[in-house]
Amino acid sequence: MTELIKAEHLTKVYKTLVDEVSVLNSIDVSISKGEALAVVGESGRGKTTLLNLLSGLDRPTSGMVFFKGERIDNLSEDELSDFRNKNIGFIFQHHYLLNDFNALENVLVPLRLSENEIEQEKIYRAKELLEKMGLKDRIYHYPDQLSGGERQRVAVARALINNPEVIFADEPTGSLDRKNAQNIESILWELKKEYNVTLVIATHSKEIASKCDRVIELL
Repeated sequence: MTELIKAEHLTKVYKTLVDEVSVLNSIDVSISKGEALAVVGESGRGKTTLLNLLSGLDRPTSGMVFFKGERIDNLSEDELSDFRNKNIGFIFQHHYLLNDFNALENVLVPLRLSENEIEQEKIYRAKELLEKMGLKDRIYHYPDQLSGGERQRVAVARALINNPEVIFADEPTGSLDRKNAQNIESILWELKKEYNVTLVIATHSKEIASKCDRVIELL
């Protein structure tokens, strides 16, 4: 498999008013294109921090992160924002939908960050993604008109709108009941199969971890 993401000696230290807290200490990670990787461990072990560093949402205290052989941890904020928008999709435990935007408008939000006017073709793609998520009759509904599972499916469609090579999912089923959690899980595996998208999933779910190609446990 082709190496897509590589991290060397990742260390992250957070400074508080009284001391410093080391969350990750000299972690090495390699992720192949098309791989599904689960990151597991008890709460507070650094799962979210690792995802944030690998995706460019945060910078390491020391160490390096490479994407397709190019270093990204030393990019400027604007360059990092552009990198994330072009290459990365995010799914969080909470959907973070905008309450004043309907489902379609929420899916299109990442495009608004880089385009003054959204092409009609991309609006069609957003609608197709929502239909693929089983939300054909919910396209123009607002978040408060959707169930928790439906809101999370809108968030998945939003993560896919820019055709990302990697989706980082941070406890994507953590706030859902079992039925909706299983639905989101099924969607993730279908995405991997259909688009060969690389998945990096921080999870407490043994079921999700067991279906991934590989598991990293943070101790």
